[in-house]
Amino acid sequence: MRTVKEVSKITGVSVRTLHHYDAIGLLKPSKVTEAGYRMYDDTALSRLQNILLFRELQFPLKEIKAILDSPDFDPSEAIAQQIRLLELQYKHLGELLAFAREIQSKGVTNMDFDVFDKNEIEKYKAEVMAKWGNTKAYQEYAQKDIAGEEVCYDKSANELMAIFSELGGLKHLTPDSHEVQKKISELQKFITGHYYVCTNEILKGLGQMYVDDERFRKNIDRAGGDGTAEFVSRAISVYCSY
Repeated sequence: MRTVKEVSKITGVSVRTLHHYDAIGLLKPSKVTEAGYRMYDDTALSRLQNILLFRELQFPLKEIKAILDSPDFDPSEAIAQQIRLLELQYKHLGELLAFAREIQSKGVTNMDFDVFDKNEIEKYKAEVMAKWGNTKAYQEYAQKDIAGEEVCYDKSANELMAIFSELGGLKHLTPDSHEVQKKISELQKFITGHYYVCTNEILKGLGQMYVDDERFRKNIDRAGGDGTAEFVSRAISVYCSY
């Protein structure tokens, strides 16, 4: 057993952060002494290690809690997923580094923004969340012809961004307007047709993720203009309340 201060010292996580993790139910101490001291055993430290890896991969705390609390959570499978995501990020950073060095040596000769594309990373993260957040949805997704979908993923991603672009063009309307709600229905059907069954519950979670996760917000706002992610999130909330 280790005290909260000892855990902080060996992990680099501040005591305040550990207290916060306890308060939100992300990492509860293994026991609390009569004097009120939090104590952590190896099981708790193993969970903390998973938390830190997912945080390094920029998963929001809410998503991490959902993953770790899933009854189907498999630590060995999770570490394999974490390694894959780290590999994708390593590849992405390598491409950015090569791009920056080319600019440094040759100057800006080609306004190519493909190097900033993180769709591959975001797609895999969505698979991870589908796996632990909704097992049935993930199983149905996994039954599809993944090899075939990989070939057309770029096309489907562009089509998804086109839907967000169209929603951005509807920001002058109210989120509950017929035209906006029709487009949200189209978004739900598109996700179901290309990725996994998007129930209202999953769609509602995605809507929240669109504003909570900075990367989603930026990509959606880039497609539809500033404020699109917030607008889509509100429209989804209305859609899922019916």
